[in-house]
Amino acid sequence: MKRREFITLFGGAAAAWPLAARAQQPTMSVIGFLHTRSPEDSAYMVAAWREGLAAQGYSEGQNIRVEYRWARGYYDQLSSLAADLVSHRVDVLAAAGGEPSALAARAATSSIPIVFIIGGGPVKLGLATSLNRPGGNSTGVSLLTSDLEAKRLGLLRELMPSANVVAVLINPNFPQSETQITEVDEAAHTIGQRIRILKARNVEELETALAALVSERVNALLVVADPFFDTQRARIFAVVAQHRVPAIYQFREYVIAGGLMSYGISLPDAYRQAGINVGRILKGEGAADLPIVQSVKFEFVKRPRMMCMSLG
Repeated sequence: MKRREFITLFGGAAAAWPLAARAQQPTMSVIGFLHTRSPEDSAYMVAAWREGLAAQGYSEGQNIRVEYRWARGYYDQLSSLAADLVSHRVDVLAAAGGEPSALAARAATSSIPIVFIIGGGPVKLGLATSLNRPGGNSTGVSLLTSDLEAKRLGLLRELMPSANVVAVLINPNFPQSETQITEVDEAAHTIGQRIRILKARNVEELETALAALVSERVNALLVVADPFFDTQRARIFAVVAQHRVPAIYQFREYVIAGGLMSYGISLPDAYRQAGINVGRILKGEGAADLPIVQSVKFEFVKRPRMMCMSLG
């Protein structure tokens, strides 16, 4: 073979190598991650979610890519964020942070598998036909945390038996808000507790509600389960601490951040399970046949001394 022919042949083969290498690389699955809250206050939840994925053999940047979208407590942003993720043709859509993100994801696609993390019942919300066999393109984890408002009111009453009025902070835009109001009303009637409903669907209304909390001199506060309030912890704490108003919340993270007490589930456990479900779907299981996981263990956390006991 002549030298010039050898160089030409060698050069052509070398040029083909990168193409061959690219052809042999596995295609990365893409996950859409939609959340009602903010990345700044959700890092530990995302870490637990990634642990669940890792348990199924998936690692971000190695064999999966994740597109993150955060509503930062503004529920009206979720529809466009979900539509954007669908336009990216994600393989699975993880809808976390409660009912608003799950409903937005469901409205955006009827074909892409959805793994949700919600606080209420998925069948009642129309996200599934049953817990064991969801039947559609959605499955996930139900925390049942938005069904615990009566229990939280009872715990607050035990702490403050002489409280004349307990304020209840509720977001009317939250899909479960009417149910929450009904449950709190019934519980208050049963135990003979006067309550004052304070409604807030945005920062401005929250400021007004907190001002009413002070001016009306209520004795205690129940902050119901709602992702918007999760993003506003610092704002709520500032008023509650300044005016020494005992309050109860839905998650341990409130107490860690300085709140008095909480009653609910472990968020990291829920997100870890959701990550596992996403991994199972990527491996070929269908959302329609993947049972919805419900929390069965609840924890009461209280300051001082960070007392915690498991219930349920």
